[in-house]
Amino acid sequence: MSKGLAQIMKQAQMMQQKMGKLQEEAAAKTAEVATGGGAVTVVVNGKNQVLSLVIKKEAVDPEDVEMLQDLVLTAVNEALKKVHTEMSEEMSKITGGLSIPGLF
Repeated sequence: MSKGLAQIMKQAQMMQQKMGKLQEEAAAKTAEVATGGGAVTVVVNGKNQVLSLVIKKEAVDPEDVEMLQDLVLTAVNEALKKVHTEMSEEMSKITGGLSIPGLF
């Protein structure tokens, strides 16, 4: 094997190890988003799991359930987007900007 190919293989292996570590750390990364002036707050992790959902009493109006649903959906989607962006930035540092589908 030529020196150049051996070097590329070594770099690929190091990148794979760093990506594996980043994926392990994903569970520890969290993002918190509040909507409706703090009426709904959600925390998600880097594995796209909702860790907590807090709904203040004043956000619960039996006459306007749709508003509460919208607040929850917005909070969850924004938190997932936020944590995904953070993970993508970390992955970009490892891959040097190379986009690898399916990672983050």
